[in-house]
Amino acid sequence: MWDYSETVKDHFYNPRNAGAVGDANAVGDVGSLSCGDALRLTLKVDPSTEVIEDAGFQTFGCGSAIASSSALTEIIKGMTLEDALKVSNQDIADYLDGLPPEKMHCSVMGREALQAAVANYRGETWKDDHEEGALVCKCFAVDAVLIEETVRANDLEAVEEVAFYTKAGGGCSSCHEAIEEILTRVLAERGETFDPEAAPRPVVEATPQALVSGMTGVQRIRKIDEVIESLRPMLQADAGDVELVEVVDDKVFVNMKGACMNCQMASVTLNGIQQKLVEALGEFVRVLPASQLAKV
Repeated sequence: MWDYSETVKDHFYNPRNAGAVGDANAVGDVGSLSCGDALRLTLKVDPSTEVIEDAGFQTFGCGSAIASSSALTEIIKGMTLEDALKVSNQDIADYLDGLPPEKMHCSVMGREALQAAVANYRGETWKDDHEEGALVCKCFAVDAVLIEETVRANDLEAVEEVAFYTKAGGGCSSCHEAIEEILTRVLAERGETFDPEAAPRPVVEATPQALVSGMTGVQRIRKIDEVIESLRPMLQADAGDVELVEVVDDKVFVNMKGACMNCQMASVTLNGIQQKLVEALGEFVRVLPASQLAKV
């Protein structure tokens, strides 16, 4: 499973400032329940000094999302709005003594919630919607601007890293080409060349994928099959089904069956399976339709 710091565990088991601030005059909502993460940040701001006197959060998500939200509220209390807006997602992760790379999107969500709350206080509309053509990842509704900003702020170099930090590309993978185009452009600005074959930096190069999870190859496949089998009754209840077809390195190929075959929510289902596998294995894997196996 994830290698959480003691600080992350502390903020998960003993979250600070959980709940809404009763007399809040700034509210920021980000994320989506359907995507698995949502955060409401409420602030009490002194109108005369614009100092954040109190902060509270309501989070729907994993332990990292709760810990990141807790850390954010602790960081910004006592700050002016201008100083708070300088807080980066890396500041949140550093406050927690680090986050697993696969959970960095939780700190990014906290930063966005803060921007939304400040905009709300100032009577502005925080733009989390997308102009036509700007949406890159349809699975998680992530636009090009967020991806580009996150790549620049965190010196990202690989598609997998973008998925860790924003979730974009962590679902059906159809947006990987667009993400690669963004990486190519931003890396060129830094005088670097994008390498689509480069592994994300948190993974040790040339380490067999099975060793990343601490399992043998057979144990890893058994765990993948076990997770998928545990999800089948839920799909079967809606006249759908899924079966494991093949595992190739970090790619898990499955067949969607029954009602799941032509369902408009198939990409969301694949992402849900992927999230369960990532949590069970303690490593990043992609869940893809078996139709893409021929491309490997």
